[in-house]
Amino acid sequence: MASYYYDTGSTRYRFANLAELMAKASPARSGDELAGLAAHSAAQRVAAQLALAEVPLATFLEDLLIPYEADEVTRLIVDRHDRAAFAPVASMTVGEFRNWLLSPHANEVSLAALAPGLTPEMVAAVSKLMRIQDLVLVARKCRVVTRFRNTLGLKGRLATRLQPNHPTDDPTGIAASMLDGLLYGSGDAVIGINPATDNTTAVVTLLKMLDEIIERYQIPTQSCVLTHVTTAIEAIERGAPTDLVFQSIAGTEAANKGFGINLELLRQGQQAALSLERGTVGDQVMYFETGQGSALSANAHHGIDQQTLEARAHGVAREFSPLLVNTVVGFIGPEYLYDGKQIIRAGLEDHFCGKLLGVPMGCDICYTNHAEADQNDMDMLLTLLGAAGCTYIMGIPGADDIMLNYQTTSFHDALYLREVLDLRPAPEFEQWLSESGIYVHGEGIKVAEQLPPRFRNVIEEARKFALPG
Repeated sequence: MASYYYDTGSTRYRFANLAELMAKASPARSGDELAGLAAHSAAQRVAAQLALAEVPLATFLEDLLIPYEADEVTRLIVDRHDRAAFAPVASMTVGEFRNWLLSPHANEVSLAALAPGLTPEMVAAVSKLMRIQDLVLVARKCRVVTRFRNTLGLKGRLATRLQPNHPTDDPTGIAASMLDGLLYGSGDAVIGINPATDNTTAVVTLLKMLDEIIERYQIPTQSCVLTHVTTAIEAIERGAPTDLVFQSIAGTEAANKGFGINLELLRQGQQAALSLERGTVGDQVMYFETGQGSALSANAHHGIDQQTLEARAHGVAREFSPLLVNTVVGFIGPEYLYDGKQIIRAGLEDHFCGKLLGVPMGCDICYTNHAEADQNDMDMLLTLLGAAGCTYIMGIPGADDIMLNYQTTSFHDALYLREVLDLRPAPEFEQWLSESGIYVHGEGIKVAEQLPPRFRNVIEEARKFALPG
């Protein structure tokens, strides 16, 4: 492993290896400080960024941050690298690559063609040289379109995950939140429940309820119960009507082991969902969530900064052609992202890196109540991500998840972003909203004062799915 240097004329900075250089070049965040990886001063951080700018992109194909033989995520990244796609930027340094990304030469077509030739470490490196507006501008130029029962990621569109969580998985409470979200135009990305239990019988019950409501009202969307992939596979084997298979993923083999998964298990989950052939306009059946700090919290970070490991998690996601990926950016807590400023920066980095890699990135714009952040910070990140072309955000009643106990975005937040930035729901879902008398683009929500007759029985219909006890 080579050492890296930057000489100011009066001070010479030395970085022992590429991992240290990447860590020291990262904008300040509490997780890297906790791990003892962060720059000791602003001067050292700038020196590391200047040194990183001179590193050839091709170096990342040879100087591996985690050895090939020691980590299956590294092997995946190396083995899947497309050298032909990489060729247009192969001679560039990280700094030259940044300049190219900001130029007119980097457009929707060229960036899509380049994505298979980029490794997570390359995109993490270039993100460390970018200011906020750079992260927004480049991500906005990336287009990643996915399909299952509707089409997500099209230009000028913003989707939402309707998240009707309930602390006891009560079907009546879930149905009430679901109805609330639908009547505010949410739910085109997915209607996704975080279950209070990973019990397979309970998961199957929730899947059946979601499927019946979607079928009854002919909603062009997909459902997901965000259970562990092994539980999802078991539910499919029991005949559960499963649209998407969910899993939290990380950027190292050891961290994924902490989640109880490996790449082969994810492939099994994907194949199980594909075997059901439930998609109508596409067959992308995987849903992944990521978040900076997950590898460090599992003591599985290998001395690598948390933002680089987050990009490696996006590399894992890319392998499985997912319908949805999102960073749960402020969920892990202030130990990893201390305040609103760090959360905003991290959310934009994650979105930028995922989009460059060809991943359909959304964001759970969120924070925990013990972080130094508030809803004003989330409004800023929400607006910036909307400008950056974020694929989807969360929609939760009052922006307050009563099961997971964190603060995120509401149905109203999505309406705000769609109106301010002239963004529309997914096209198939927008047509359903219009035909249902709920929402017309440019005219807003139509039924805030009166529930359309066709929806009056949703809650009653959900009650028959009540769980035992």
